[in-house]
Amino acid sequence: MDRFKAPAVISQRKRQKGLHSPKLSCSYEIKFSNFVIFIMQRKMGVTRRMFLMELGRRKGFRVESELSDSVTHIVAENNSYLEVLDWLKGQAVGDSSRFELLDISWFTACMEAGRPVDSEVKYRLMEQSQSPPLNTPELEMPAFIATKVSHYSCQRKTTLNNYNKKFTDAFEVMAENYEFKENEIFCLEFLRAASLLKSLPFSVTRMKDIQGLPCVGDQVRDITEEIIEEGESSRVKEVLNDERYQAFKQFTSVFGVGVKTSEKWYRMGLRTVEEVKADKTLKLSKMQKAGLLYYEDLVSCVSKAEADAVSLIVKNTVCTFLPDALVTITGGFRRGKNIGHDIDFLITNPGPREDDELLHKGLLLYCDIIESTFVKEQLPSRKVDAMDHFQKCFAILKLYQPRVDNSTCSTSKQLEMAEVKDWKAIRVDLVITPFEQYSYALLGWTGSRQFGRDLRRYAAHERKMILDNHGLYDRRKVLFI
Repeated sequence: MDRFKAPAVISQRKRQKGLHSPKLSCSYEIKFSNFVIFIMQRKMGVTRRMFLMELGRRKGFRVESELSDSVTHIVAENNSYLEVLDWLKGQAVGDSSRFELLDISWFTACMEAGRPVDSEVKYRLMEQSQSPPLNTPELEMPAFIATKVSHYSCQRKTTLNNYNKKFTDAFEVMAENYEFKENEIFCLEFLRAASLLKSLPFSVTRMKDIQGLPCVGDQVRDITEEIIEEGESSRVKEVLNDERYQAFKQFTSVFGVGVKTSEKWYRMGLRTVEEVKADKTLKLSKMQKAGLLYYEDLVSCVSKAEADAVSLIVKNTVCTFLPDALVTITGGFRRGKNIGHDIDFLITNPGPREDDELLHKGLLLYCDIIESTFVKEQLPSRKVDAMDHFQKCFAILKLYQPRVDNSTCSTSKQLEMAEVKDWKAIRVDLVITPFEQYSYALLGWTGSRQFGRDLRRYAAHERKMILDNHGLYDRRKVLFI
């Protein structure tokens, strides 16, 4: 097999001029020498491009850092055919016909297969006027899809009416499984597809309904087709029955446990939460101990009524110390959902910053909090993907609830229920933000994770700005908006 020294990753901030000879560094084994791939950074970002390049090289592909004479395939994400042509003109490329211009879904399919896949029509970037071959009538698409559906979830209207739940549930299982495997590229592929289908104002019943939509890669297409034809996906069913997935699903549902800890427990031979509770050799953090102790409460859904009750407790406590402070419930409940798994609050005070410490102590003292962790203030981040650097308190709150009517129960049942606690442990996240940054923090903590990710991506790639939960920054003018 050929050996090729892969080019070093060169910053794309310096605009490329013309075609360059690749610079060589680390050695990678080239398995597919006929394919020389260049990944466009436009609308993608430096970090994601570097990740994809390294992934491709590890899979045996030759991936160039710079556009060179040897490139055969150009891969783009969220770029139209005309946008790619325009970019190539800026690189002093006269004849673009010598390149295969492909969507990122082709690259994703190659990574999944571990080999090059055919660059079929569904992967190629073409002018809208170009018609697909007559033997692929399913490539026709409704007019509104071609003109109105954005690549960015922050530009799509999405209500709580999900007409495609059977598809989005399947995509979210796949995304979760890839997240457990720390495979970011495939996790994002399914998260984006799930977000897209949630925004559709109709139920998908045939493959033609999704043709031409953005964020629909090969894996997504295959699973969608199987669900349409068979009513379920064998791949999703295989994941749901997978021992590792089931173990990670349980472990990560414990408050204070993430993928790294789940991996550690799985390697130790543990498979269920009950086995974790029974293992006295484990060294657990105080939040993990609380998460296991109140596991049944914390994994159960939080209702809108419970969220309202906790909201009243938090607001009354805050007003006791700081009457002018604002307390806003965020997350899914602010978006109108009726159930959730935790309750997020954004708290801001127009007064001096010294009051924030008093506010935190008051919350811990007067709210019936079982356990909490307090993250002290950090400096604001200028990273596009940073969520926030505020004072945060992740807590487990004790919410007292009225007992049920026992009049119709038997005597033994009444005795059993008398021993049941009359409160429920509920996860509460308290975020304290400076008053001048409140609006940005409210935007970040209200939207879903995918909405926030796409909002920051849109600001960076389309507006040349940096958006985080602290503010909006113009990269060209280095100004705070």
